[in-house]
Amino acid sequence: MTLTARQIGKARLEVIVTDITTLRVDAIVNAANSSLLGGGGVDGAIHRAAGPDLVAECRMLHGCKTGEAKITKGYRLPAKRVIHAVGPVWNGGKLDEDSLLASCYRRSMELCEKHGLQSVAFPAISTGIYRFPADRAAKIAVKAVVDALSSAPSVTQVVFCCFSAQSGELHQEVLDAFGSPCA
Repeated sequence: MTLTARQIGKARLEVIVTDITTLRVDAIVNAANSSLLGGGGVDGAIHRAAGPDLVAECRMLHGCKTGEAKITKGYRLPAKRVIHAVGPVWNGGKLDEDSLLASCYRRSMELCEKHGLQSVAFPAISTGIYRFPADRAAKIAVKAVVDALSSAPSVTQVVFCCFSAQSGELHQEVLDAFGSPCA
């Protein structure tokens, strides 16, 4: 299900509710843990769909810090690449969680630009087991991506891929405040 898309500069931004592992985009972003070796939720689904070669490549990356991102091949996924972004665990907002979450989105966009990727799909990073408030996370996600577009001219399509209709609605409300509707 695609909700209303927005045009911001050369980029089309849209919110959809579906399984991120099914998307044919240049890269999907994984809401990873710091080991990069798989886990539950989106992380586990991506690792299962990509197959064992993904975890083998991730072992070579030696983990990732919170707020940072690393890139691998997509292996069995329809997406060519996986960007592994480590979001913060919510601790009431006292441990710089907002800026760490925004950094996940910025670092992912930087990797898209560095690797010449045109299309990227983001899950709602940190809103599952990491308990980041979903409404707050949606605002941070959309703003960070919109702000990063000027530094990532190769990116022409951004998908906020939500697992639930509620998450999709939250992202859509924020996205509606940016850009103009697409035809």
